[in-house]
Amino acid sequence: MTAHSEIAELQQINRLAARASELGYEIVDLAGFLDVVETQSREQRTALAALTQSANKVETANADMREVTDALTGSTRDAVRDVKTSADTIRGLGTQTTTVAGWVQDLRERTQSIGGTLDAVKDNNTQIAAIAMQVNTLAINAKIEAARAGDAGRGFAVVAEAINALSQKTKDAATRITRNIESLTEWISLLDNEAQTISSTAETVIDLTGASDSALMQIESSMQQAFDQVARIADRTQVVGAAMASFSPNLAGIEAAVTHTTNGIKSTHDRINRLIDRSEQIVQSSAALGGTTKDAPMIDYVRQLAATAGARLEQAIATGQITQAQMFDRTYRPVPGSNPEQVVTGFTRLMDQVMPEIQEPALSFDDRVVFCAAVDVNGYLPTHNRKFSQPQGPDPVWNMANCRNRRIFDDRVGLKAGRNTDPFLLQVYRRDMGGGEFAMMKDLSAPIFINGTLWGGLRLAYRF
Repeated sequence: MTAHSEIAELQQINRLAARASELGYEIVDLAGFLDVVETQSREQRTALAALTQSANKVETANADMREVTDALTGSTRDAVRDVKTSADTIRGLGTQTTTVAGWVQDLRERTQSIGGTLDAVKDNNTQIAAIAMQVNTLAINAKIEAARAGDAGRGFAVVAEAINALSQKTKDAATRITRNIESLTEWISLLDNEAQTISSTAETVIDLTGASDSALMQIESSMQQAFDQVARIADRTQVVGAAMASFSPNLAGIEAAVTHTTNGIKSTHDRINRLIDRSEQIVQSSAALGGTTKDAPMIDYVRQLAATAGARLEQAIATGQITQAQMFDRTYRPVPGSNPEQVVTGFTRLMDQVMPEIQEPALSFDDRVVFCAAVDVNGYLPTHNRKFSQPQGPDPVWNMANCRNRRIFDDRVGLKAGRNTDPFLLQVYRRDMGGGEFAMMKDLSAPIFINGTLWGGLRLAYRF
């Protein structure tokens, strides 16, 4: 093969690597969009499930409501009937009460009339007593004159004696009649007082009877209105029941469609991830064939940093700073109160001592570099660059962007970077910056071996 052919072939490989990198960018961007769509689809599916459950509850509640309204309609109908019956009974009682009250008032008037009659009789009896006294006086005078007349007046004296006896009896009878009339008058007076009290009560009863009749009319009207409203509620529950009966199947159809779409998106997302893998493999293969791209300096640099990190950690084990078991500790203990959650493990403290002098200079290697950090095979990042290792505050969104140390990044990119055993791995990904912000990045990593065992990888992230 001539030198010209080799140069042409190498140019083709370089173009292939560049196109593969560009393809990876587009695919990752599309994958990020699918991530959002898939998340939204899952949320919609969850929301639909909750909506379906709520719809079922509404349907059940409406059925219960129909039973209640049916029972309430019957009860209200019976109550309306009972109120009308009671109202008729009370009206009849009110009529009778009014009649009795009127009779009591008439009784008082009659009592007063009897009292007047007794007063007249008493006056007449007084006159009779006075006449009897006058007759008695005349009889006495007649007897005196008869005595003067002697034998001639003897017959007249007998008559005068009889008249005197009659007047005395008349007087006695008048006296007894007066006493009886006085007793009767006193009784009539007491009866009149009681009748007056009862008459006042009777007037109150008559007024209350009228008010009671008005109240009964209002009660009847209110009960009728309540019955009408309950009937309307019963009609509405039937309408709601019919609507829910048609709503539930439509909701089930929407849920089925969303489920199908979600499954399709997931399947598409899996295929996109496989395309990402293929594009990364093309870049790897082109580099293995000798192709060079603008990422070549970064590749050489990250491989050098990973080798340095492995050597420093091996030295720490050799000098007794840490044991092999501690260096490969996979027990992650949460930091209390951290949000997002931070964790520590057996090698966290050593990494804080060793890694800054390796990672911090990488930020100045190229203006495009965003961060440089080591992760273990599970994506655990113990020690980040200082600018991303701020103490956590009360705002989780701020913490997400500024407190990225001691975090587990077990996403696809983080796990692949920690588990890759090839000389390097170039990935394209959308970095979550927190607060819904994302940035398209390249993630270049090289494996970290410690005494021949893969510990993880050193990640170098930079902008396009």
